[in-house]
Amino acid sequence: MPSKSSYLKRQASIWLLYAIGFLPAIWGFYLGATDQMGTDPVKSFEHYLGFWAIRFLILALAITPLREVFGLNLIKYRRALGVLTFWYVLFHFLVYLTLDQALRLPEIIADITKRPFIIFGMIALVLLIPLALTSFNWAIRKLRKNWKRLHRLVYVITILGLVHMVMGTKVLSVEQIIYTAALVLLLGYRVFSWSRKRMAT
Repeated sequence: MPSKSSYLKRQASIWLLYAIGFLPAIWGFYLGATDQMGTDPVKSFEHYLGFWAIRFLILALAITPLREVFGLNLIKYRRALGVLTFWYVLFHFLVYLTLDQALRLPEIIADITKRPFIIFGMIALVLLIPLALTSFNWAIRKLRKNWKRLHRLVYVITILGLVHMVMGTKVLSVEQIIYTAALVLLLGYRVFSWSRKRMAT
C-alpha cells in the first residue's frame, strides 16, 4: 500500500497537470480579449479550443501504448487527460453556441443542417459527458466492470471527433494531418491489441 507521502505526491502531480492543462484556455481567452486572434477571433478561438481537445485526447490515448510498448508508466495521468479533453470539447461547443451563434436556436438548427459535421461533434460531446461524470474513484468502485465497458466509448468519440475535424475543413492543414495520423495510429494499435488478446485466449 502506498505511503501517505507518495499518495500526496501523486495527487499533487495530477493537480499540477490540471493547472497546466487549463493554461491554454486562459491564454486563448486573453488573446481573443486583446484582439490577437486574427480577423475572425470567434472562429479562431473556437478552432483553438478544438485543437487543444484533440491534443489532450491524443495524449490520453497514448498512455496505454507508451506503457505496453516502451514501459513508460504514466497511467496515473490518463484520467486527468481525459477530463481535460472533455472540458476543451465543452469550451469549444460553448464558444460556438454563445459567441458564434449567440444562442439563436433557428440559426443553430440552420447551421447544423447546412454543416452536418457539427452533429458528429455534438454526439461526441454527449458521449463524453457520462465519461466525465464517472471519472472518479467512487464511480469506478460503484460501476466495477461496467466502468471499463462505459469508458470504451472513448474510441467511438475519437472516430466522431476525427470525422468532425476532417469534414469541417475544406483542406486539412499540416497540423490536422498530423493529428489525424496520430489518432488513426492509436486506434489501430488498440484494434491490434484487442485482436492479439483474443487470439491468446
